[in-house]
Amino acid sequence: MSVGIVLVSHSPALAGATAEMAGSLAGSDVTIAPAGGTDDGEFGTSIELIRAAIATADSGDGVCVLMDMGSSVLTAKTLLGELEDEDDAPRVQLADAPFTEGAVAAAVLAATGQDLDAVTRAAQDAWTMRKL
Repeated sequence: MSVGIVLVSHSPALAGATAEMAGSLAGSDVTIAPAGGTDDGEFGTSIELIRAAIATADSGDGVCVLMDMGSSVLTAKTLLGELEDEDDAPRVQLADAPFTEGAVAAAVLAATGQDLDAVTRAAQDAWTMRKL
């Protein structure tokens, strides 16, 4: 098992492509679930798509969620608040990270078997890669 990754984007295509890229670099041991767009496939965010992606990505080791911007952050935070009230909810952490670089860093570290805290930190540390 490994930490799962959820990618929340306003764009279904962006979430899917980023998941595909991160997955190709991390390998098949990591579940990366895109949650892009609204329930009807338009641009926006959906709390239900994020909830379903978390359920898909959760193998028992926790889920790291990365968001692209704006309302995707608010929607993910709202869901996190709801999950805190559920007894059997998966362990979820939101990463304040650049979307693409953070997704790759999180997925690659998750593939090495690191725990949720380390995977989330790796995603967040991807900000420093932009400063090189």
